[in-house]
This record gives sequence, C-alpha cells and structure tokens, in this order.
Amino acid sequence: MYVAESRSSKAPVAPAPQPGRRAAAAVPGTVVVLGAVSLVTDVSSEMVSAVLPLYLLTGLGLSPLGFGLLDGIQNGFSALVRLVGGHLADRPGRDGAPRHKAVAAFGYGLSALCKPLLLLVHTVPLIGAVLAADRTGKGLRTAPRDAMISLATEPAHRGRAFGVHRAMDTAGALLGPLAAFLVLRLAGGPLLADGGDRHGYDAVFAVSACVAVLGVLLLLLFVPNRLTPAADAAPAAERPRLRDGLALLHLPELRRLTLCAVLLGLTTVSDSFLFLLVQRRLGLATDLFPLLPLGTAGAFLLLAVPLGALADRLGRRRLFLAGHGVLLLAYGLLLSPLSGLPAVVCVLVLHGAFYAATDGVLAAAAADAVPAERRGAGLALVGTGQALARFACSLVFGALWSAVGGTSALAFSAAALAVCVAGAAAVLREPAAVPVNDRTTDPEVPS
Repeated sequence: MYVAESRSSKAPVAPAPQPGRRAAAAVPGTVVVLGAVSLVTDVSSEMVSAVLPLYLLTGLGLSPLGFGLLDGIQNGFSALVRLVGGHLADRPGRDGAPRHKAVAAFGYGLSALCKPLLLLVHTVPLIGAVLAADRTGKGLRTAPRDAMISLATEPAHRGRAFGVHRAMDTAGALLGPLAAFLVLRLAGGPLLADGGDRHGYDAVFAVSACVAVLGVLLLLLFVPNRLTPAADAAPAAERPRLRDGLALLHLPELRRLTLCAVLLGLTTVSDSFLFLLVQRRLGLATDLFPLLPLGTAGAFLLLAVPLGALADRLGRRRLFLAGHGVLLLAYGLLLSPLSGLPAVVCVLVLHGAFYAATDGVLAAAAADAVPAERRGAGLALVGTGQALARFACSLVFGALWSAVGGTSALAFSAAALAVCVAGAAAVLREPAAVPVNDRTTDPEVPS
C-alpha cells in the first residue's frame, strides 16, 4: 500500500516536484544516519550478548533454565514497552513537533548507560535488573526510530529505505561478536570457570559502553528534530492518550496487517530452536554451531536492500507473505532427508531471506497504514503484536519439543505456518481502498 497526498477515491498520484527543488533521494541522509546509529548500537549490544551466556552460566553458575526464563521475560517486557515508546514519541513537544528523536535518544541512552553498570554488578538479580533496563531502552527506541525512517522517506521508496537500515543494523550484529572475540583475546582470554578472573569480560563491557555512547552522539548530532516541514505538519490537536494507540486498530488496513502479523508470528519458530534443529537434523559438527547465526545474518545483510526495493515495486504486503513462504521452504528442507553442509547453507540462506523480506517490509507496510502524527504508536502496535506472538510460539514450540521431539514439533509448526500463510493471503492483500494520508489525521482515529 502506498501513501497518497489526499484521500480522494482516485488512485494515488505522486505530487509533481516544485520548480527549483531536486527530487528527494530514494534513501535520505537521515535514514543512513539512523542506520549508522543502529549499526554502532548493535555492535555494542552484540558484544555483550556474545559473552553473556558464558558469563552467567559458567562464571556465575546460573542454570540454562534460569537463563532462558530470564531472557524470555526480558524480551516479552521489551515488546510491551514498545507501545509506551510509540505513544510518547507521538506526543508533540513545545515546538509542536512529535518527540520521535527525544524518545529514541532516551532509549539509546538508557541502553548505553546499562553497559558500564555491568562492570559494577556481580550477582544474577542485579545483572537481571540491568538487562531489563537495557531491554526497556530497546523497546522505547524501536517505534520512534522506525517512525523517523518512514517520515524522512518518500512513500514510494520506504521499502528500500527500511532495507538499507536493516542491512546496516545487521552489519552491526555481525561485527559485534567479532569485536567481543578480539577484545577477549587482547585482554588475556576468557573468564575462569570459578569466576575469580573477570577482567576479560570487564574489558568487553567497557568497550561496549564506549561504542554505545558513540551511537547516542550520532543520533543527537546528525538526526534533525523535525522530519517534516512545519507547514506540512498536522494541525495541533489534543494530546493522544495511551489507550488511543489501541484505537488505531479501527483503521481497517492496520487492523488487517496487525492480525496477519500476529497469526504468522505464532508459527515462526525462534532462531535458537531453528539453529538447534539445523545442527541436529543436518549433521553439523557441534563446534560449528556458533557460526549458524552469522550465516543467517550474512544472508539478511545481502538481501535486505534488494528485497526492500522489490517490495516497493511489487507490493510490500505481497512480499511479506512471500517471505513466510520462504520460511516454509526452510522448514521443509529441515524435514527432508537431506543433510550435510550444502543443506545447512540452503537453510541459512532461506532463513536470512525470510528476515530480509519481512522485517523492514512489515515496518514500511505499517507506516503506509497510519497517519503521520500517529506513526510511532501504529508501528509499535504492529511490532508488539508480532513480538508477543513469536514469544508465545517459542513457549509452545519448547513444550512440543519436550513432549514429542524437535522433528515432530517442526512438522506441526510447518503445517500451521502453511495454513496461516494461506489465510493471510486472503486477508492481507494489496488494498483497493484509499491509502492513509501522510499529512492529516484519519477521522476514524481519536487524536
């Protein structure tokens, strides 16, 4: 769905460029800067994530069950915080502009503050509190950041813009573990099992904190406060309330998009479970297991921009559905009798292609369905629904694995995904209705 400049009954037509003004770039500089912020921040976050399981399990003696529960609760809480971040970002400041940058900066700053705190806390409860604060920062910044990307980009190029951002974000995810490995080597190797020597991990946490501060500075210095001209901004209205975010579901296109994102999220097996299945079903050596996330991230990095541009041409919702079809192919390959390295590579490429065809594309499609002044809340609503659905899928899949085994659990998930894709294809089609105006408030949504 594309955004029109008016809500007429005719097909949307791109506005003619004004004399003397250059056409807007397909990927504006603001999007590139936000991509750089995400890249730097992901380097910082993934440095910690790469060493944290070993630190908690080996150094502090936390059980795997305890670590999984801690991580699951934090991820679920982060998803809920997105709604608050989107709501706060849409509330106008003293200058009448939304507070997207301010809320995003607070979220990035909160996560940056948590990195040096890891140097000071040495018990599982305190570390859990710091990690919860870090995930809170991530939840607060996600919707405002995506809203800024959508507002800075011409509607026809949003798929490409989100693809560029996600590619840069993924590059940070690839560089983070490598940076952690180098820091550990330079600091004298990993921590001893008895926890008596933690200087290697402290070095990782300290470098991660410095990198996180750089990301916050990039955001504060190079991202403008107002991404739309004052003349184009929506007229001042009553400040939105938090419960008004749920009222955005009165928008038919956003409601359909959120429903399908939730349904498909309920059948999306988490990365951790999928990598375990790859290792066991396809006969991969155990010592190569840590490389599996890099394979998915590499495919995501290479395909995010071209698939985002393809979404702009063929339709974002159509590509979103096609991405889940690609995931279904990956499930089928895992259930097949194939094994060996070629099969592993194929599954990881399909897994990365799934993310490239759905992650940024879903955000671009959601941006088209929400008026500009409610963009943060709308994006948060879709993202929260999908994240909670995937969290529920992880719980159900884990229970199924324990009861009937990983292969049977995957077969059940594949069948459910096929049914959901077929159902979503009937509901989530490119709309014939008039798209949401990018400049005015939709009358169906209280503001």
